[in-house]
Amino acid sequence: MAHLTPLLAFRWSPRSFDPTAELAPAEASALLEAARWAPSAGNAQPWRFALGRRDDETWKRILVNLPGRDQRWAARASALVLGAHLTAGPGSTGHAPYDLGQAVAHLTVQATALGLHVRQLHDLHAAGLTADLDLPVGVRPHVVVAVGQVGDPLSLPADLLASETGLRRRRPLAELLLA
Repeated sequence: MAHLTPLLAFRWSPRSFDPTAELAPAEASALLEAARWAPSAGNAQPWRFALGRRDDETWKRILVNLPGRDQRWAARASALVLGAHLTAGPGSTGHAPYDLGQAVAHLTVQATALGLHVRQLHDLHAAGLTADLDLPVGVRPHVVVAVGQVGDPLSLPADLLASETGLRRRRPLAELLLA
């Protein structure tokens, strides 16, 4: 395997978050600042974020708009970050979802640098999030990022334990190349 920076090689998306760990204000700021500096088409920066810390109103409103199967473990995360992109107005290019993905990737690498972990969720109730967070017209919820410290995997429901403690696997590079 080619040499990777440890920030990428040791990145992991757990479900077992420590339910007592808090996200410090400086950590939250660093995560959002990393996302802010992500590249975007024409420097449009078409992403928007809503940060909810455990048990605050924003966190609760994000959590209830996740499927029940994900609420079981996401409720232990220190923070839930809604990532949305513009669909109208300045910055609403066809690249907005891609650009949001880059911003979330930057947030993820910054989290790893801080000793934090993230897990991204794409199965969410967009209409519910739009209403519950009173999002402006032209802002589409796209992803929720759970952020926190790793917790005890044995605290997870039995159906999630095997995937949490199993070996990480990636497809061989040869399978990813088109030609």
